[in-house]
Amino acid sequence: MKKRFAILLSSLAIVLMGCTAMEGSMTHDESLVNTYWKLTQVGDVTPVAVDNQREAHFVLHTEENRVAGSTGCNRLAGNYRLESNALHFGPLITTRMACLQGGETERAFLAALEATATWQVEGQTLTLRDASGTAVAQFEAVHLN
Repeated sequence: MKKRFAILLSSLAIVLMGCTAMEGSMTHDESLVNTYWKLTQVGDVTPVAVDNQREAHFVLHTEENRVAGSTGCNRLAGNYRLESNALHFGPLITTRMACLQGGETERAFLAALEATATWQVEGQTLTLRDASGTAVAQFEAVHLN
């Protein structure tokens, strides 16, 4: 009886250790909406943080399907339409501040949003793709405290 109990306890310990290891290695996909998505790549441009300017990002707000964020130079706002894995932005508006740096990122970012047809989230990474399936922009989820 003691031997069976020891075997049972050992087996239970092994199963629990396996579950704990699996849980730690599993990542969950971030939600597309209500997440702060920081731009990490747009076309061939890798955004660079510029002093006294906000980083390029956006948040898709569920109320009224509105998007808000920054191009890295100007603020952006507008609407989006989400249907399954299809995503379309527009119309979008931006402020018109002149920035000494970040203009290339801003133009590429706005063009990528305009070209977006689909989206995919894997873990903490969001990829926007055009109608041909080509990645036009990549983002990283940022958790604000």
